[in-house]
Parts: sequence; C-alpha cells; structure tokens
Amino acid sequence: MSTENSEAFTRDSLNMYLKELSKEYKKLGGRNIPVEIILIGGAAILESYGFREMTTDIDAILPAVSIMKDAINHIGDRFGLPNGWLNADFVKTDSYSRKLSEYSVPYRTFNQVLHVRIVTGEYLIAMKLRAGRKYKNDLSDIVGILAEHERAGKSITYTMIDQAVNNLYDGWEQFSPDSISFIREILAARDYEKIYSQIRDNEVQAKTILLDFHESYPGVMTERNVNHILETKQQRKASVLAELSERKKGSRYGEDVSTKEKVVRGE
Repeated sequence: MSTENSEAFTRDSLNMYLKELSKEYKKLGGRNIPVEIILIGGAAILESYGFREMTTDIDAILPAVSIMKDAINHIGDRFGLPNGWLNADFVKTDSYSRKLSEYSVPYRTFNQVLHVRIVTGEYLIAMKLRAGRKYKNDLSDIVGILAEHERAGKSITYTMIDQAVNNLYDGWEQFSPDSISFIREILAARDYEKIYSQIRDNEVQAKTILLDFHESYPGVMTERNVNHILETKQQRKASVLAELSERKKGSRYGEDVSTKEKVVRGE
C-alpha cells in the first residue's frame, strides 16, 4: 500500500485545476453534456473548512463519461500532475456508499458544464469513521470538523452522526470498535482544539513508522495488516522507552546501566 503522494493541492490550486478541467471537457465535446462530480475526503474538507491547508488526495465520484476521463488525463499532462490526480479509486474502499450522491450538497459550477458537489459535516465524519486510518488524517479531520462547526454555533451531535451512519451504511455493524469508542470519547471531551493537535501528532508519528517499515520490508504492508504493524511497532517503542527509564533510575542508585546495544536487542 502507498502512504504518500508527490503532489500537494491547496483550495486555490484545486479550484484552478477544476476550472481548467471544465474547459478541457468542453473542448473535447462536452459543451452540451453537463457532468457532475462529488468531491469527498481531503478535497471536500479543503473546500468547506479552514483547518486543512492542503491534501495529497483528490478523491471523487466521477461520471462514466469517456471524454471526462480524457479531460482529466490531459489536464494532468499539461500541469505535470501525478497520474490519477483526480480519481474514483475511493469507490473500491469500505467508506464508499452508493447513497453519497443523495447526501452530498452543491458546491460550485465551472463553465456551465462541470457541476461539483461535496460531502460535508456529519456525513464526512461518518465516512472518516468508517475508514478510521490512524496514519492518515481521518481522526484529526473528524476533530477539525467538530471544532469548526462548534465555533460557528452549529455543533454536530452524536445523534446527527448516528443518523448519517445509518443513512450511508445502514448502521454501525461494519465500523471498527476503535472508531466507535473514538467518536464517543471525543464528543464527551469537547476540548477539540487541544485534542486536534495531539491526534495530528499521533498521525504524523504513525505515518513515519509505516514509511520506515515499508523501506525495510517493501511489499509486506497492506490495508489489512497496517494496524497490526502500527500496534506492534508502538508497543515495541513503549517497551524500549520504559527500559531506558528503568536503567536511568538504576544509574542514580549506582546500578549497572549496561550498554545501548542491549536496549536495541531488547534484552
């Protein structure tokens, strides 16, 4: 599995590429055939919220129109964007729901032909909980969304999130226990600003762990084992730190601290 992308999109650059995409789509013959795309994930957050400055993923639900695919490729080539800079790979993940079009909202129309819709609020939270990736922005995005809605006086409640989960996924049955306990605890704590920074730091550390693992063991990491890898590595790190702490305590009382080599070997 991949954990990084070479391109970072801001709100301004994303809207510029969408505008150019609408022009290219018209040029290729779509002048009289309006199309609709639905932005999700990081792209939807960029368009609706201020806590994210950029995203490396432009995920969307795209129309099955050949000239739209050609237009996406042409814009990518013209601006040197990575292959699949705007893609529908998301529909193959557990977060996808065929009901998303029903619960998305209009965002903007480019050149009268490209109608862009986005997913916002409790529906984005439901999708992020369904994904629940500790090495991406899923958990911090949830807290960021909650914080911005609260500041605006439009707080998102558990009842609203529960309704979104039922509307998109017919209930919580397919959600991980970690995601369910996470949203309950976050809503109970309410200190979103402080919690956001802590969770974001944890996500950055998790991504670093996975990148290091991937470099050491290429081809081993998958979506199915990524959480196990993280848990194992974090537990190992905690045990090493605990041993170092004990050795430091021992040194204060004249005990043999031994060598760093033993700590590395885990002895």
